[in-house]
Amino acid sequence: MTITAGELNRATLSRQLLLERVPLSVPEAVRQVVALQAQHPASPYVALWNRLTDFAPAELDAAFTERAVVKASLMRITLHAVHAEDYPAFRAAMQPTLYASRLGARFAVGGLTPADAEELVPELLDFARRPRTSAQMQAWAEERLGAERKEGGWWGLKAYAPLHHAPTGPPWSFGHRPSFVAAGGGPAPRGRVLDVQALRALILRYLAGFGPASVADVAQFAMVRRTHVRTVLGSMGDAVEQLQGPDGSTLFDLPDAPRPPAGTPAPPRLMAMWDSVLLAYADRGRVLPPDYRPLVIRRNGDVLPTLLVDGHVAGVWRPTADGIEATAFHPLSPATWDRLAVEARSLKALLDDRETQAYSRYHHWWAKLPEDGEVRML
Repeated sequence: MTITAGELNRATLSRQLLLERVPLSVPEAVRQVVALQAQHPASPYVALWNRLTDFAPAELDAAFTERAVVKASLMRITLHAVHAEDYPAFRAAMQPTLYASRLGARFAVGGLTPADAEELVPELLDFARRPRTSAQMQAWAEERLGAERKEGGWWGLKAYAPLHHAPTGPPWSFGHRPSFVAAGGGPAPRGRVLDVQALRALILRYLAGFGPASVADVAQFAMVRRTHVRTVLGSMGDAVEQLQGPDGSTLFDLPDAPRPPAGTPAPPRLMAMWDSVLLAYADRGRVLPPDYRPLVIRRNGDVLPTLLVDGHVAGVWRPTADGIEATAFHPLSPATWDRLAVEARSLKALLDDRETQAYSRYHHWWAKLPEDGEVRML
């Protein structure tokens, strides 16, 4: 069976709740979309505002406080908000990657070894049974490792150890100074041994939220070796089916997953910074046109908040003192601008209640956008 580029786009939007807003609870929605990028504290809120009818930010506050939804370093070694029930498998599947990345040069420069980390982690988790600030964690590291090794030691351990970010208060449950708390749920995984069952669980969850997808797409999402992904997918039997992508590549999907027609209407959306729909694939062209990729994904990894028009990135937006400023990379119809303005009024109400100029520290990127874009204050 072959799937077209348009059908691939609509499948992604459907599973990511972007074809229409839905009346799910926050935990249910987070489980459906699998993982919300959470480098910026506002982004999970904007992401759910795009996806849920009558989204109440206080419900996400409560989910974080009750740890029904947790924030931690996971896929691609970046901060994600995930359903608490998904966290153990995601964390176990990521263990070899987190181990290799976080016990690298900065950890080793002080003479610390993986064996040191494995010895330190249980003690660190015991210390973090209640929330601890970064300063407290560094003080703990200094007490055990000495002043010269505390920075590298804590840098390595804070993602290697299974830690959640603990809520610190308004405006978005988390401030820019993080606190940490032990994930709990049993002993920490050890070493670089691949947990095949955990990777299988992650792949099935990924396909439910982002499929159809290639081996490379899955590997990109999780930053797991393609050979591991290919082996696990090959062992799944009837749990997955294969499709032929528009470029002839092999894609995998769940047999009964929704794949709407290419002509299914896709309403305009104002997407959060680092929204997962832009980053969950090796081939990001299903949503992000290749010509626009360098405008949206900056060289340092910043991913600007985008305008989604007919299911594809058409520009960027930012909150200013005067409202929501939108920059379109190509001409948009008057009807599209009108619908974006409706979205912007709703988004402004969300931001005004929390942080009027969220993302303001990234405004310097707008000076580097093409001068021929159409700019409107919505």
